[in-house]
Amino acid sequence: MGHLLEDLRWRGIIYQETDADGMEETLEKEKISLYCGVDPTADSMHIGHLLPFLTLRRFQQHGHRPIVLVGGFTGLIGDPSGKSEERKLQTMEQVELNVQGIKSQLEKIFDFEGDNGAVMTNNYDWAGPMNLITFLRDYGKHIGVNYMLAKDTVASRLDTGISFTEFTYTLLQAIDFLHLYKNFNCKMQIGGSDQWGNITTGLEMIRKMAGEGAKAYGMTIPLVTKADGTKFGKTEGGAIWLDPKKTTPYEFYQFWINTADADVIKYLKYFTFLGKEEIEALEASVETEPHLRNAQRALAEAMTRMIHGEESLQQAIRITEALFSGDVKSLSAEEVEQGFKDVPTHLYEGEELGLVDVLVAAKISSSRRQAREDIQNGAVSINGERVTDVQYELTEEDRLGGASTIIRRGKKKYFMIRY
Repeated sequence: MGHLLEDLRWRGIIYQETDADGMEETLEKEKISLYCGVDPTADSMHIGHLLPFLTLRRFQQHGHRPIVLVGGFTGLIGDPSGKSEERKLQTMEQVELNVQGIKSQLEKIFDFEGDNGAVMTNNYDWAGPMNLITFLRDYGKHIGVNYMLAKDTVASRLDTGISFTEFTYTLLQAIDFLHLYKNFNCKMQIGGSDQWGNITTGLEMIRKMAGEGAKAYGMTIPLVTKADGTKFGKTEGGAIWLDPKKTTPYEFYQFWINTADADVIKYLKYFTFLGKEEIEALEASVETEPHLRNAQRALAEAMTRMIHGEESLQQAIRITEALFSGDVKSLSAEEVEQGFKDVPTHLYEGEELGLVDVLVAAKISSSRRQAREDIQNGAVSINGERVTDVQYELTEEDRLGGASTIIRRGKKKYFMIRY
């Protein structure tokens, strides 16, 4: 079993452990159940959520049973971790919608079949029906206020203020760990480094309430960072979501393929299930032939395939190649939508379909004279093909998937015309 922990250490995935020796011993002796949770603060997870769950999946591959917890209850309260102010409370309906969205994404990562098939849980099932007396007498009694005040997530908020609601969050997460320990024989919790305080509160609760000889462990994962100091998982357009409606598979693929050489090997270790030899070969490729971007391609393919499936991956590759070569005629209407999601779009309602008219109406060229010059100079392409005829008229055939035309001016400027 040392093989699993050895692999996690080689990947740089273990940040903190509560009892490294005890954990190693337990993992060598038995197959355990262990959990990781996510609060449904949005209807989709983003890539910042992935690493703890992918780590849980590595345990599953070694025969352990993952318990995936979606916090339908804790999501109503709000985790103070990493926030300098109170979270906005969400409605029950919104949280329930978010839970459904997140569940479907987690189902892509885990295997739910077989002896160690993953178990999906929602803490609303046991915490929702709990009354105040039970909360105060059975649980609150066991954790001291001084102990809670010493937690980083609470201490960092004492100056700016923290409500009693968010103050109790660490207790609620501790109740989850205790519940899973008692009902699912769950012996370990995994979380991001900001969850250390909540995990250790859970261990304290188990120690106090599960009797002598209760053995449970906690492990955190490092915060994912970028070599240039900017925040991982964010682009100018915002977060990289797992929901294809929020971040298209093409954009998702592009995010990973644009990883810097300085980060790509670390991300291959963190996020993919490629083996040590394969990753070391890609590392050598980054050193000796960085222009080929083999490591980035392997990363982008593995991640897009895992989250969006083979078909969406092939689509993302097709769009990438078409944009690179400029030949966009081969793309379907849906692929055009994905590939050109962020380019300036003009809804053309004019009768005249002369290219000059369209260029001026869509503000691609500043005047008719400029439009004619652009066309004559070979600076204008329609769906990847250069047009130099000033009299050119757009026809049905110029509409990709019958819906839109892609006009390129110069080398890089793309525009979408809709009708």
